[in-house]
Amino acid sequence: MAVKVYKPITPGQRNKTGYSFEEITKDKPERSLIVIQKRHAGRNNEGRVTVRHQGGGNKRFIRLVDFKRNKRDIPATVSAIEYDPNRTARLALLFFVDGEKRYILAPQGLKVGDTIMSGANAEIRPGNCLPISSIPVGTMIHNIEINEGRGGQLVRSAGTAAQLLAKEGDFAQIRMPSGEVRLIRQTCYATVGQVGNLDHSNIKLGKAGRKRHLGVRPTVRGTAMSPRDHPHGGGEGRQPAGMPGPKSPWGKPTRGYKTRRNKVTDKFIVRRRDKNGGR
Repeated sequence: MAVKVYKPITPGQRNKTGYSFEEITKDKPERSLIVIQKRHAGRNNEGRVTVRHQGGGNKRFIRLVDFKRNKRDIPATVSAIEYDPNRTARLALLFFVDGEKRYILAPQGLKVGDTIMSGANAEIRPGNCLPISSIPVGTMIHNIEINEGRGGQLVRSAGTAAQLLAKEGDFAQIRMPSGEVRLIRQTCYATVGQVGNLDHSNIKLGKAGRKRHLGVRPTVRGTAMSPRDHPHGGGEGRQPAGMPGPKSPWGKPTRGYKTRRNKVTDKFIVRRRDKNGGR
């Protein structure tokens, strides 16, 4: 995929770049694989905002993506590569020989007409899904299961890939895109290859309105608020935070403060992610 650069014929297009969509082969989604998206704008069942800065944006259909890849040993042909507004990766539409249709994440290098399969006997090629025990060490993988049968939960965004480092006993060591090395059971399934749409990280929105199209509302700085609205607020003129470390609107430490509290999976982390990645 190439990055499209716009001519600055308006101020909003001066720094704008976008997708060329050259890999997209089908404009409209498969009708049997979409559902209507119900909007909540960051509000819970009581109507209170629990996630700030959400609302508006263009209407979208939710594509039903097959993360489980549980149709074993049945070959499928790639019918189309499609755009999905709900994620950074592209989708591949599969036609199985028994007539069923499914969406999967489109890995780099997958083309229309390719045949892929899921199962322990599948070939090691992009798009095929196998148990980790059947994947050679050193292979780049994505859409990795944490718990067997639940479906892929790790490494699903555009351009990402994890690497299978070693196998020992019931577990395999996998290096995540963040640099973290994690133990995953060898019975869990993963898909071979790197997620496509590699240039997604190079896209520049260029204007505030494009962010609103994505459903993201403006964010107000804490220093611009009053003391009752934010710990950083108040004061005559501009003031520093005036407290040990920056705080969230609710007084919790932020910007680098470690919030991970997951004792269940801590024992499966062999090496923490790089310092630059944060945690």
